[in-house]
Amino acid sequence: MMEKEEIFSKVLRAGRRTYFFDVRATKADDYYLTITESKKFTNDDGSFHYKKHKIYIYKEDFSEFKAILSEMTDYIINEKGDEVISERHQKDFKKDYDPTSRVTEDELKTPGSFTDINFDDI
Repeated sequence: MMEKEEIFSKVLRAGRRTYFFDVRATKADDYYLTITESKKFTNDDGSFHYKKHKIYIYKEDFSEFKAILSEMTDYIINEKGDEVISERHQKDFKKDYDPTSRVTEDELKTPGSFTDINFDDI
């Protein structure tokens, strides 16, 4: 049996991930929403493949789904701000760390250049 075409669709491209928002119809011709995450992976030989994950959201769940999604996204923004801090997600990220740099003997002897850590506190 052929699946019906999407009634209404939107696409969100986000780096290696793409999100598809599709309104579809049930057999009874009622509408529901599918959200598909498609993530691109590159194989060692240079070829690539996609992994997809899909969720279905039905009308009877819309109100609670929207409320919880809003609550969760607000919590994250309130706790961590809206700045992306993961280097993997920053297109213009430049590492400050130079793996070829070494600590000099003078730096090792400088008092206060290290912090004592008490692992019992962890």
